Amino acid sequence: MYKLIANFRRLRAEAADAGMSTAEYAVGTLAAVAFAGVLLKVISSSTVQSALTGIIGRALK
Repeated sequence: MYKLIANFRRLRAEAADAGMSTAEYAVGTLAAVAFAGVLLKVISSSTVQSALTGIIGRALK
């Protein structure tokens, strides 16, 4: 009986931390979206576009 109560208390203590993983996923998702935004801004700049066009043009010759 005591083991059952101890297991129940342990499970309740673990359940209290269950929300932490959701918050961590939210922060990770925000970081990924921010990185994607910066990457999009860099790739869409005229300097990078002309460099990529030159590289692709030389590769196709």
